[in-house]
Amino acid sequence: MIGKRAPVFFGWWVVATAAVGLCLSPAPLVVFSFSVFLKPLAQELHSSRATISLAFTLFNLMVGICSPVVGKLTDRFPARKVILPCTVACILILFASNALSAKLWEIYAFYLALGIFGSGTSIVPYSKVVSQWFDRRRGIAFGLTAVGGGMAAMIMPSLAQLLIIKVGWRLAYSTMAGLTLLVAISLIGAFLRERPEDLRTAPDGAPQRPMGAQGNDSGVTWREARHGATFWLVLCAYCLVGTGIHGCFIHMSALLSDRGSSLRVAALASSLIGAGAMTGRLLSGYLLDRFFAPRVAALIFGAVAFAMAWLGIRGEIGFAFPAAFVVGLGLGAKGDIIAYLISRYFGLRSFGEIYGYAFSAFVLTGALGPLLMGIGFDRTGSYLFPLMAFFAAALLATIFVSFLGPYRYAASEDAARPMAPHLQPTEES
Repeated sequence: MIGKRAPVFFGWWVVATAAVGLCLSPAPLVVFSFSVFLKPLAQELHSSRATISLAFTLFNLMVGICSPVVGKLTDRFPARKVILPCTVACILILFASNALSAKLWEIYAFYLALGIFGSGTSIVPYSKVVSQWFDRRRGIAFGLTAVGGGMAAMIMPSLAQLLIIKVGWRLAYSTMAGLTLLVAISLIGAFLRERPEDLRTAPDGAPQRPMGAQGNDSGVTWREARHGATFWLVLCAYCLVGTGIHGCFIHMSALLSDRGSSLRVAALASSLIGAGAMTGRLLSGYLLDRFFAPRVAALIFGAVAFAMAWLGIRGEIGFAFPAAFVVGLGLGAKGDIIAYLISRYFGLRSFGEIYGYAFSAFVLTGALGPLLMGIGFDRTGSYLFPLMAFFAAALLATIFVSFLGPYRYAASEDAARPMAPHLQPTEES
C-alpha cells in the first residue's frame, strides 16, 4: 500500500457539519429564541406569560418522549436519513406559522409538532455519527460538536429579536426556517457521512482498523444496559447535576438583583455562564481524551457543587462571578461527559437508543430545576435553601461517577498512542 498525506481527516468535516447543523437546526432555533417570542405571543394572544410558557414545556415534553425513538432509529438507519426528514418537517411547520391565528390551542399544537420532529435534529443523532468517526479523539470531537449549540445560544436570541422588529413574529419563524433550509440541509447532505469505512479509512484517520480492535457495531443493547448498575449511576449523576445547573442558569439574574446588583451586572453574570459553557465543552472534550472520564466528571461535578454552595453562602458580586463561570463549565461539560461515558461503557451498537433515553431523562428532569428554584424562593424568601439542595444533589452526582469502574469499550491501543500525521490508503500501484 502506498500512502499519501491527507491535509484534513474527513471526520473533522463531519464534526464541523454536525456543529453547524446543531447551530441552525430547528430545535435550537426554538429553544434559544423562545424568550424573545414570549412577550409578542403573550400580547397578541392576550394571555399570561405563564400560559405562553406552557407551549415551551410541551415542546420539551415531546423532545423528551421522542428522543429514545430517534436514538433507536439512528442505530438502525444512517443518521442522515433521520436528521434530514425531521429537519424538513420542522421547516414546513415553521413556515406554517404564517397561518397561525390568535388562538392558544394553535400555538400549543405548533410547539408540540416542533417537539416531535425537533427531537430528530437534537444532539442525539449527531453524536451517533461523530462517535463512529473518532475513537482516541472522541472527547474533543464531542466537545467541538456541542459548540454548535453554544453558538446557537449566542446568535439566535439577537437574530430573532431583529426579525420580530422588522417583520413580526410569524415571518420571523419563516425567515429563520429559510436560513436552516439553505445552510443546514446543504451541508448535511454533502458532508455528514455515516462511517469512516465509507471512505476507506478508520476512526481517527488510521489507514486501517488495528487487528482485534472493536468495531462500530460492538456494544451492548439497551435491554442489557438498563439491567446494569452502571447505566443508572451515569443517568442519576447526569440528571442530578443537570437539574441544579439549569435552576441556577435561569435564576442567576434574579438571584443577583435581589442582592442589590444592578440589572446590567446581573446580566453580565448570566453571560459568564454562557462563556463558561463554551469553555466547558472544549475543556471537557480535551480532558476526556487524556484522563479517565469518571475522574474528569467527578472533578467538574464537584466544582459545580461547591460553586452552588458558594452562591448560597456568599452574596457579594465578586464571589458570584467566578461561581457563575463554574456553573457554566458544568452546563457545557455535562453533554460531552454523558455521551463519552455511554460510548465507553456500552459501546456503539445501541449508542443512539441508550443516549436517547439518557437525554430524555435529562430534558424532563432538567426542566424541574428552574421550577424547584422558584418554589424554594417563594416558600423561604431566599435562594439559600434550593442552592443548598442543589449542592447536595451535585455532590451526590460526584459520588455516583466515582463508583464507575474501568471502561468496557476503551479506545484501541493503536489509537491511544500519539498520532502522527495520518496517512490514508490508496490502491496499490
